[in-house]
Amino acid sequence: MDFNKLFARVRAILINPKDEWPVIADEPSTIKDLYLSYIMVLAAIGPIFGFIKTTLFGIDIPLMGTYRPGFASGLGNMLFSYAMALVGVAIMAVIINQLAPFFGGRKESLQALKTTAYAYTGAWIAGAGQLLPWLGLVLLLAGSLYSIYLLYLGLPTMMQCPAEKAKGYTAAAMVAAIVVGLIMSAVVGTMTGIGTMTENRSPGEKSRMDNPGFDKDSPAGKMEEWAKKMEAAGKDMEKAQQSGDAKQQSEAMGKMMATALGNDGPVETLTPERMKTFLPEKLAGKIRSAVSAERSGAMGMQITTAEASYEDKEGNGLRLEITDMGLAKGLLALAGWVGIEKETVNESGSEKTYQKGSSFVHEQWDKRSSSGEYTIIVGGRFSVKVTGKATGISALKDAASSVNLDGLAALKDEKVKK
Repeated sequence: MDFNKLFARVRAILINPKDEWPVIADEPSTIKDLYLSYIMVLAAIGPIFGFIKTTLFGIDIPLMGTYRPGFASGLGNMLFSYAMALVGVAIMAVIINQLAPFFGGRKESLQALKTTAYAYTGAWIAGAGQLLPWLGLVLLLAGSLYSIYLLYLGLPTMMQCPAEKAKGYTAAAMVAAIVVGLIMSAVVGTMTGIGTMTENRSPGEKSRMDNPGFDKDSPAGKMEEWAKKMEAAGKDMEKAQQSGDAKQQSEAMGKMMATALGNDGPVETLTPERMKTFLPEKLAGKIRSAVSAERSGAMGMQITTAEASYEDKEGNGLRLEITDMGLAKGLLALAGWVGIEKETVNESGSEKTYQKGSSFVHEQWDKRSSSGEYTIIVGGRFSVKVTGKATGISALKDAASSVNLDGLAALKDEKVKK
C-alpha cells in the first residue's frame, strides 16, 4: 500500500475538494482497490480510537465516575463497529447510484462508491477526535457536516447530475441513508450488547502456510470473503448498466444491496397473514387478546412483524413479537464474525447475550418490576421476542419455546433469491 498516495489524497479532498473531485472522477480504479487502499484504512480510524478511548481512558458518566469495559468486550465492539462501517459505505453507494436518475444523473456503481468513500473522508478523520474530552464531540460533528458538504460538491462531477440539483440529491441520499440506518439499527437492537469475542478452532486444524491469507472462519477472513463478493456484485452492476436492460439493472441493484448486507441474494419477507399463523392462541397459559401484523420496507429492504398480546384472568399479560428480518438477517452474520457475547448482573437485575448453537439469544430481567425480555433468533432470520411480567426469565424462555420455532427455522431460505 502506498501511504504517501493515501495521505496526499486525504489532504487534497479535505483542502481542495473542488479541484480533487474531477481528478477522482477520471482516475481508473476497482471496487477491490478502493476498499483495500482507502476505505478499509480510513474506516478503521473511528473504531480504533473508540476502542482506545473506552478501554484505556474509560467513559465519564456524570455523578457516577468513569466506566471502563473489559478489553475483550471493547475489542468485540471495535470489530463489529468496523464491519458495520464497511457495510455502511456499500449501502450508501447503492443509495447514491439508485437515486442518480431522479436528479438528472447517470448511474455508475464504481463512481457511486468512489463518491461515498471520498466524501466520508471528513467523518473518518474526525473519528480520531474521540480521544479529546468534550472537544471530540465537536470535531465528530464538524467532520460529519464536512462529509455532507464533500458529497454535495462531488455529486455533479461524479454522478453527472446538474449542479442545481445537487442539493436535492444530497438531501435525498442522506434521508434514504437514515431510513436504512434506522431499519438496520432496529434489527441489530434485537440483539443488544456486543461483547467478548470468542474464537473456535478445531483441535485438528492444520497449518495453512501453503495458502497465505486469513483463516476463512476468522473475522478478517469473513471480511475478505465479503469484499470479494462486493467486487463481483459491482462487476455485475457494471455489466447490467452497459446492457441498457432495465430489468437486468434492477436485479443487479437488488443483488448488490443484498451482498452489502451479508446475503447471497435479495429476500422477500413472509406476508403479514402468513406471519400471523405463528402466533399461538395460548402463551404460557394466557389467552391471545390482540393480533396485528405488517410488512414495511425501504430501498429494497423488507421487514415483516407480527405481534400479539396475551392475558390471564387476573389481567397479567405477555407480549409476543415475531419479526422476519429479510435482507437485514445478514447483519446477524456480521455479528457472528466477532462472536457477540455479553453478561451483566447488578442489584436491579441482569442482561445476557449469547449464542446457543447457531442461534443468538438475548435475556434481560428487572428484579424490581419482576419483568423482562427474552429474544431468540431462529434460522438466522426470524426474531422471536417475549416481554412482560413473569416469575423469572425462565418463564419467558418457556413461553418463547411454545412458539413453532422449528417451523420458522424451516423457512429461513423462503423467497431468498440467489
